[in-house]
Amino acid sequence: MGRIIYLLIVVIDILVIIDILKGNKDNEKKILWIIAVVFLPILGPIVYYFYGKNK
Repeated sequence: MGRIIYLLIVVIDILVIIDILKGNKDNEKKILWIIAVVFLPILGPIVYYFYGKNK
């Protein structure tokens, strides 16, 4: 069960990173969001979709 959750978190993180790279933000903001997603694998995507995606 733990491996499935880990795999799900990795897939979500990869999808969020792809979404960040496709966005029209500055490169500096993209790098900061990617760092946040990598170092906060559960909280990073949540914060990105609620705060960073629309701005």
